[in-house]
Amino acid sequence: MAQAGGRIRIGISGWTYAPWRGVFYPKGLRRKDELSYAARQVTSIEINGTFYGQQKPQNFAAWGAAVPEDFVFSVKAPRFLTHIRRLREVETPLANFLAGGLLSLGPKLGPILWQLPPSFRFDAEGMARFLDLLPQDTEEAARLARRHDDRLKGRAVLETDACRPLRHAIEIRHESFRDIRFVDMLRARGVALVCADTVSWPRLMDATADFMYCRLHGSEELYASGYNDAALDDWARRCRAWASGREPGDAERVGPRGARVPRDVYVYFDNDLKVRAPADARSLMGRLKLLAADGTPRR
Repeated sequence: MAQAGGRIRIGISGWTYAPWRGVFYPKGLRRKDELSYAARQVTSIEINGTFYGQQKPQNFAAWGAAVPEDFVFSVKAPRFLTHIRRLREVETPLANFLAGGLLSLGPKLGPILWQLPPSFRFDAEGMARFLDLLPQDTEEAARLARRHDDRLKGRAVLETDACRPLRHAIEIRHESFRDIRFVDMLRARGVALVCADTVSWPRLMDATADFMYCRLHGSEELYASGYNDAALDDWARRCRAWASGREPGDAERVGPRGARVPRDVYVYFDNDLKVRAPADARSLMGRLKLLAADGTPRR
Protein backbone atom coordinates (compact mmCIF):
# COMPACT_ATOMS: atom_id res chain seq x y z
CA MET A 1 0.00 0.00 0.00
CA ALA A 2 1.36 3.42 -0.93
CA GLN A 3 2.19 5.59 2.05
CA ALA A 4 3.23 9.25 2.02
CA GLY A 5 5.65 8.75 -0.85
CA GLY A 6 7.30 5.37 -0.65
CA ARG A 7 5.62 1.99 -0.67
CA ILE A 8 6.15 -0.34 2.26
CA ARG A 9 6.33 -4.06 1.55
CA ILE A 10 6.48 -6.56 4.41
CA GLY A 11 7.37 -10.18 3.80
CA ILE A 12 9.20 -13.33 4.73
CA SER A 13 12.51 -14.88 3.77
CA GLY A 14 11.64 -18.06 1.87
CA TRP A 15 8.47 -20.10 2.10
CA THR A 16 9.43 -23.79 2.09
CA TYR A 17 9.75 -24.78 5.74
CA ALA A 18 8.47 -28.06 7.15
CA PRO A 19 7.67 -26.63 10.64
CA TRP A 20 5.29 -24.13 9.03
CA ARG A 21 3.01 -26.90 7.77
CA GLY A 22 -0.08 -27.17 9.90
CA VAL A 23 0.88 -23.98 11.76
CA PHE A 24 1.16 -21.15 9.22
CA TYR A 25 0.02 -23.30 6.32
CA PRO A 26 -3.38 -24.96 6.78
CA LYS A 27 -3.34 -28.69 7.34
CA GLY A 28 -3.66 -30.56 4.08
CA LEU A 29 -2.37 -27.71 1.92
CA ARG A 30 -0.39 -29.14 -0.98
CA ARG A 31 3.27 -28.17 -0.99
CA LYS A 32 2.96 -26.84 -4.51
CA ASP A 33 0.33 -24.41 -3.22
CA GLU A 34 2.40 -23.02 -0.35
CA LEU A 35 3.85 -20.09 -2.28
CA SER A 36 0.41 -19.05 -3.52
CA TYR A 37 -0.93 -19.16 0.03
CA ALA A 38 2.02 -17.25 1.52
CA ALA A 39 1.87 -14.59 -1.19
CA ARG A 40 -1.70 -13.81 -0.16
CA GLN A 41 -0.65 -13.18 3.43
CA VAL A 42 2.27 -10.79 2.77
CA THR A 43 3.29 -8.45 -0.04
CA SER A 44 6.81 -9.69 -0.81
CA ILE A 45 8.98 -12.78 -0.34
CA GLU A 46 12.71 -13.36 -0.64
CA ILE A 47 13.58 -16.18 -3.02
CA ASN A 48 16.28 -18.13 -1.15
CA GLY A 49 16.80 -21.10 -3.47
CA THR A 50 18.88 -18.95 -5.79
CA PHE A 51 21.47 -18.61 -3.01
CA TYR A 52 22.15 -22.35 -2.96
CA GLY A 53 22.26 -23.11 -6.67
CA GLN A 54 21.31 -22.22 -10.22
CA GLN A 55 17.56 -22.32 -10.74
CA LYS A 56 15.73 -23.29 -13.91
CA PRO A 57 13.90 -20.62 -15.92
CA GLN A 58 10.64 -22.56 -15.51
CA ASN A 59 10.98 -22.17 -11.75
CA PHE A 60 10.89 -18.40 -12.03
CA ALA A 61 7.97 -18.57 -14.44
CA ALA A 62 6.05 -20.80 -12.02
CA TRP A 63 6.81 -18.56 -9.05
CA GLY A 64 5.65 -15.50 -10.93
CA ALA A 65 2.43 -17.20 -11.97
CA ALA A 66 1.65 -18.28 -8.39
CA VAL A 67 1.46 -14.80 -6.85
CA PRO A 68 -0.86 -11.78 -7.21
CA GLU A 69 -0.23 -9.28 -10.00
CA ASP A 70 1.25 -6.56 -7.78
CA PHE A 71 3.41 -8.93 -5.76
CA VAL A 72 7.19 -8.46 -5.75
CA PHE A 73 9.99 -10.94 -5.07
CA SER A 74 13.47 -10.11 -3.94
CA VAL A 75 16.07 -12.56 -5.19
CA LYS A 76 19.05 -13.71 -3.15
CA ALA A 77 22.23 -13.79 -5.20
CA PRO A 78 24.19 -17.07 -5.37
CA ARG A 79 26.64 -17.89 -2.59
CA PHE A 80 29.02 -18.98 -5.35
CA LEU A 81 29.58 -15.28 -6.05
CA THR A 82 29.51 -14.01 -2.47
CA HIS A 83 30.96 -16.83 -0.36
CA ILE A 84 33.13 -18.86 -2.74
CA ARG A 85 34.37 -16.32 -5.27
CA ARG A 86 33.97 -13.58 -2.64
CA LEU A 87 33.01 -11.08 -5.35
CA ARG A 88 36.26 -11.68 -7.28
CA GLU A 89 36.31 -12.67 -10.96
CA VAL A 90 32.55 -12.99 -11.04
CA GLU A 91 31.74 -11.67 -14.53
CA THR A 92 30.71 -15.06 -15.93
CA PRO A 93 28.95 -16.34 -12.79
CA LEU A 94 27.06 -13.03 -12.66
CA ALA A 95 26.00 -13.49 -16.28
CA ASN A 96 24.84 -17.04 -15.51
CA PHE A 97 22.81 -15.80 -12.55
CA LEU A 98 21.15 -13.07 -14.60
CA ALA A 99 20.46 -15.48 -17.47
CA GLY A 100 18.93 -18.13 -15.22
CA GLY A 101 15.37 -16.83 -15.32
CA LEU A 102 15.20 -13.64 -13.23
CA LEU A 103 13.94 -11.62 -16.17
CA SER A 104 10.95 -13.97 -16.48
CA LEU A 105 9.53 -12.31 -13.35
CA GLY A 106 8.92 -9.08 -15.25
CA PRO A 107 7.43 -6.40 -12.96
CA LYS A 108 7.45 -8.90 -10.07
CA LEU A 109 11.25 -8.73 -9.89
CA GLY A 110 12.26 -6.60 -6.93
CA PRO A 111 15.70 -6.04 -5.38
CA ILE A 112 18.59 -8.45 -5.67
CA LEU A 113 20.07 -9.27 -2.27
CA TRP A 114 23.83 -9.74 -1.95
CA GLN A 115 24.53 -11.39 1.42
CA LEU A 116 28.20 -11.40 2.36
CA PRO A 117 29.70 -14.00 4.73
CA PRO A 118 30.70 -13.01 8.29
CA SER A 119 34.39 -13.40 7.45
CA PHE A 120 34.18 -10.99 4.51
CA ARG A 121 36.15 -7.83 5.32
CA PHE A 122 35.69 -4.51 3.60
CA ASP A 123 38.10 -3.97 0.72
CA ALA A 124 37.47 -0.62 -0.94
CA GLU A 125 39.04 -1.42 -4.30
CA GLY A 126 37.46 -4.84 -4.64
CA MET A 127 34.03 -3.64 -3.51
CA ALA A 128 34.06 -0.73 -5.95
CA ARG A 129 35.03 -3.06 -8.77
CA PHE A 130 32.14 -5.39 -7.94
CA LEU A 131 29.57 -2.63 -7.57
CA ASP A 132 30.51 -1.28 -10.98
CA LEU A 133 29.57 -4.65 -12.51
CA LEU A 134 25.98 -4.56 -11.26
CA PRO A 135 23.36 -3.75 -13.91
CA GLN A 136 21.21 -0.73 -13.16
CA ASP A 137 18.20 -1.77 -15.21
CA THR A 138 16.72 -4.88 -16.79
CA GLU A 139 17.97 -4.07 -20.28
CA GLU A 140 21.53 -3.86 -18.99
CA ALA A 141 20.91 -7.10 -17.09
CA ALA A 142 19.79 -8.77 -20.33
CA ARG A 143 22.94 -7.63 -22.10
CA LEU A 144 25.11 -9.00 -19.31
CA ALA A 145 23.12 -12.24 -19.30
CA ARG A 146 24.11 -12.86 -22.92
CA ARG A 147 27.68 -13.41 -21.70
CA HIS A 148 26.67 -16.64 -19.95
CA ASP A 149 28.74 -19.76 -20.46
CA ASP A 150 27.82 -23.07 -22.05
CA ARG A 151 26.18 -24.42 -18.90
CA LEU A 152 23.11 -22.33 -19.70
CA LYS A 153 23.10 -23.01 -23.43
CA GLY A 154 19.55 -23.58 -24.60
CA ARG A 155 17.92 -22.65 -21.28
CA ALA A 156 18.79 -19.01 -20.73
CA VAL A 157 16.37 -16.08 -20.51
CA LEU A 158 18.02 -13.19 -22.31
CA GLU A 159 15.20 -10.72 -22.94
CA THR A 160 13.18 -8.38 -20.77
CA ASP A 161 9.60 -7.33 -21.46
CA ALA A 162 10.38 -3.72 -20.49
CA CYS A 163 13.24 -1.59 -19.26
CA ARG A 164 12.86 -1.21 -15.51
CA PRO A 165 15.29 -0.04 -12.83
CA LEU A 166 17.05 -2.93 -11.12
CA ARG A 167 17.71 -2.54 -7.42
CA HIS A 168 20.56 -4.07 -5.44
CA ALA A 169 21.03 -4.40 -1.66
CA ILE A 170 24.15 -5.56 0.18
CA GLU A 171 24.04 -7.24 3.58
CA ILE A 172 27.32 -6.95 5.46
CA ARG A 173 28.30 -9.14 8.39
CA HIS A 174 31.69 -7.79 9.44
CA GLU A 175 32.53 -4.75 11.55
CA SER A 176 35.11 -3.53 9.02
CA PHE A 177 32.21 -2.20 6.91
CA ARG A 178 31.63 0.58 9.44
CA ASP A 179 33.57 2.74 7.04
CA ILE A 180 32.40 5.98 5.47
CA ARG A 181 34.07 4.97 2.20
CA PHE A 182 31.70 2.01 1.93
CA VAL A 183 28.64 4.14 2.60
CA ASP A 184 29.81 6.74 0.08
CA MET A 185 30.37 4.18 -2.69
CA LEU A 186 26.91 2.66 -2.12
CA ARG A 187 25.31 6.10 -2.17
CA ALA A 188 27.15 7.06 -5.36
CA ARG A 189 25.74 3.99 -7.13
CA GLY A 190 22.28 3.90 -5.55
CA VAL A 191 22.87 0.52 -3.88
CA ALA A 192 21.07 -0.09 -0.58
CA LEU A 193 22.84 -1.04 2.63
CA VAL A 194 20.77 -3.78 4.26
CA CYS A 195 19.66 -3.01 7.79
CA ALA A 196 20.13 -6.41 9.46
CA ASP A 197 18.59 -6.81 12.90
CA THR A 198 20.57 -9.46 14.72
CA VAL A 199 22.73 -10.04 17.78
CA SER A 200 25.61 -11.21 15.61
CA TRP A 201 26.34 -8.58 12.96
CA PRO A 202 26.43 -4.80 12.54
CA ARG A 203 23.02 -3.12 12.36
CA LEU A 204 23.36 0.00 10.24
CA MET A 205 20.61 2.22 8.87
CA ASP A 206 22.48 4.47 6.45
CA ALA A 207 20.07 5.45 3.66
CA THR A 208 22.14 4.98 0.51
CA ALA A 209 19.50 4.38 -2.19
CA ASP A 210 15.92 5.24 -3.11
CA PHE A 211 14.76 2.28 -1.03
CA MET A 212 15.47 0.69 2.34
CA TYR A 213 15.96 -3.06 2.76
CA CYS A 214 15.63 -4.61 6.23
CA ARG A 215 16.16 -8.21 7.29
CA LEU A 216 14.90 -9.08 10.75
CA HIS A 217 16.77 -12.20 11.83
CA GLY A 218 15.76 -12.16 15.47
CA SER A 219 17.40 -9.67 17.82
CA GLU A 220 17.86 -12.10 20.73
CA GLU A 221 18.33 -15.53 19.13
CA LEU A 222 19.52 -15.72 15.53
CA TYR A 223 16.83 -16.98 13.11
CA ALA A 224 14.58 -17.93 16.01
CA SER A 225 13.47 -15.23 18.44
CA GLY A 226 10.27 -13.36 17.68
CA TYR A 227 9.52 -9.66 18.01
CA ASN A 228 7.40 -8.38 20.88
CA ASP A 229 4.91 -5.52 20.66
CA ALA A 230 7.46 -2.86 21.57
CA ALA A 231 9.94 -4.06 18.95
CA LEU A 232 7.27 -4.21 16.25
CA ASP A 233 6.14 -0.70 17.20
CA ASP A 234 9.74 0.46 16.72
CA TRP A 235 9.97 -1.11 13.28
CA ALA A 236 6.64 0.37 12.26
CA ARG A 237 7.88 3.82 13.29
CA ARG A 238 11.09 3.35 11.29
CA CYS A 239 9.19 2.21 8.21
CA ARG A 240 6.91 5.24 8.35
CA ALA A 241 9.90 7.56 8.65
CA TRP A 242 11.75 6.10 5.68
CA ALA A 243 8.64 6.02 3.49
CA SER A 244 7.86 9.66 4.23
CA GLY A 245 11.37 10.90 3.45
CA ARG A 246 12.61 11.18 7.00
CA GLU A 247 15.04 9.03 8.96
CA PRO A 248 14.26 7.39 12.31
CA GLY A 249 15.53 9.24 15.36
CA ASP A 250 17.33 6.09 16.50
CA ALA A 251 18.98 5.37 13.15
CA GLU A 252 22.47 3.91 13.60
CA ARG A 253 24.64 5.34 10.85
CA VAL A 254 28.23 5.50 9.71
CA GLY A 255 27.79 8.60 7.56
CA PRO A 256 25.57 11.68 7.47
CA ARG A 257 21.84 11.53 6.79
CA GLY A 258 20.82 10.63 3.26
CA ALA A 259 18.82 12.84 0.94
CA ARG A 260 15.41 13.77 2.35
CA VAL A 261 13.32 11.87 -0.20
CA PRO A 262 10.55 9.28 0.22
CA ARG A 263 11.84 5.74 -0.03
CA ASP A 264 10.24 2.41 -0.75
CA VAL A 265 10.76 0.06 2.17
CA TYR A 266 11.21 -3.72 2.08
CA VAL A 267 11.15 -5.61 5.38
CA TYR A 268 11.70 -9.38 5.55
CA PHE A 269 11.38 -11.53 8.63
CA ASP A 270 14.02 -14.26 8.63
CA ASN A 271 13.28 -15.65 12.11
CA ASP A 272 11.79 -18.80 10.68
CA LEU A 273 13.05 -21.58 12.98
CA LYS A 274 10.18 -21.21 15.44
CA VAL A 275 7.52 -20.27 12.89
CA ARG A 276 7.67 -16.66 14.04
CA ALA A 277 8.34 -15.01 10.69
CA PRO A 278 4.80 -15.08 9.18
CA ALA A 279 3.12 -13.99 12.41
CA ASP A 280 5.59 -11.16 12.98
CA ALA A 281 5.25 -10.00 9.38
CA ARG A 282 1.47 -9.91 9.69
CA SER A 283 1.68 -8.08 13.02
CA LEU A 284 3.91 -5.40 11.49
CA MET A 285 1.57 -5.09 8.51
CA GLY A 286 -1.33 -4.51 10.89
CA ARG A 287 0.54 -1.71 12.65
CA LEU A 288 1.21 -0.07 9.29
CA LYS A 289 -2.44 -0.46 8.23
CA LEU A 290 -1.41 -2.71 5.36
CA LEU A 291 -4.16 -5.23 6.11
CA ALA A 292 -7.78 -4.92 5.07
CA ALA A 293 -10.63 -5.64 7.49
CA ASP A 294 -10.76 -9.25 6.29
CA GLY A 295 -7.05 -9.73 6.99
CA THR A 296 -5.90 -9.70 3.36
CA PRO A 297 -3.07 -7.38 2.33
CA ARG A 298 -4.13 -4.03 0.95
CA ARG A 299 -3.07 -3.92 -2.67
